[in-house]
Amino acid sequence: MKVKDVAAAIERIVPLELAQGWDNVGLLVGDAGQDVKNVLLTIDITADVVAEAGKLKTDLIVSYHPIIWDGLKKVTVDGPSGVVYDLIRAGISVFSIHTALDTVAGGVNDGLAEILGIEDAKPLGDYVDAPSGCTYKLVVFVPLDAVGKVSNAVFAAGAGMMGNYSHCGFSADGTGTFLPLEGARPAIGSKGNLEKVPEMRFETIVPGDKLDAVIAAMRKAHPYELPAFDVFRQCNTEDKLGLGRIGKLTKPMRMAALIEKIKAATGAKAVGIIGPADRLVKKAAVCAGSCGEIIHKVIAAGADLYLTGELKHNQALAAQEADLTCICLSHTVSERFILKKFAKQLKKQANSITIRVSKKDADPFRWKNI
Repeated sequence: MKVKDVAAAIERIVPLELAQGWDNVGLLVGDAGQDVKNVLLTIDITADVVAEAGKLKTDLIVSYHPIIWDGLKKVTVDGPSGVVYDLIRAGISVFSIHTALDTVAGGVNDGLAEILGIEDAKPLGDYVDAPSGCTYKLVVFVPLDAVGKVSNAVFAAGAGMMGNYSHCGFSADGTGTFLPLEGARPAIGSKGNLEKVPEMRFETIVPGDKLDAVIAAMRKAHPYELPAFDVFRQCNTEDKLGLGRIGKLTKPMRMAALIEKIKAATGAKAVGIIGPADRLVKKAAVCAGSCGEIIHKVIAAGADLYLTGELKHNQALAAQEADLTCICLSHTVSERFILKKFAKQLKKQANSITIRVSKKDADPFRWKNI
């Protein structure tokens, strides 16, 4: 397989369109045409991880966090670009997935929600469009005898799908008016005469990735020289895609039992607790890594518990004042557990390559009792 083939397999699992606008995902280092036999999965790319990759003859590192956050003005062996230099010198490509894996169904945040036992978990914020793009409503005005031809054409081009239903549309009668001027080639009426034509207002929904094809099909099927039509972008207020998750627990649990579940699933050696440490949790929220601003939505939603990676001091104080219990696992501990699951998913998509999870990738913090 080539790097581009592995990248395509990854994007079938984690569409990069789900990443936040500020993020840096995709192929960040390397050659899309490079052959790949060995892949290493990691949260962060450190010097130790690069050395490990070299010993394992790794061709491609798939990292959660981007190796390049901001534009580099130089790449040298010394300084902050040293790891990038080492990767290039070793011929190791890097593909990052970060917040796309946070957002995707079954990704990091759904994994945290599953650990707590949240049912029907919903995203908390930082919403993004679906990978297929926005959904639109097409409204077109058609003479009565051409409605069937036009509607069938747009349905065939991909419009009118709602869940398990096809050919979804709406029609209403009305009267269209137009006055053909010099140079016009009217399908109905004649130049210089005001026409009033019984027409149908036909409307249907169109996926963003089908919009151009649907409009082209409508124009081709429509009898008018210049069809009158409108396109409206729609907002999805029900099935949102975004960061974090919130919902009620399938079964209310006390904090001590939840902490044991968290430690078993994530490998956490210690947790930081804000607010009441012994309460019955009925409603909880999660957000991997650092997504402290979301805490205000958690408070407003009346959750009992917020599981995350880390919080800023002012956010911790806000939780404390709101009587919200927070569990902080450390940034990467709240994310690393997902790598084993992702490795299995990627293996199903690309079974001809060897996929390993890094043993050198670790939480930079070491927790000790003092």
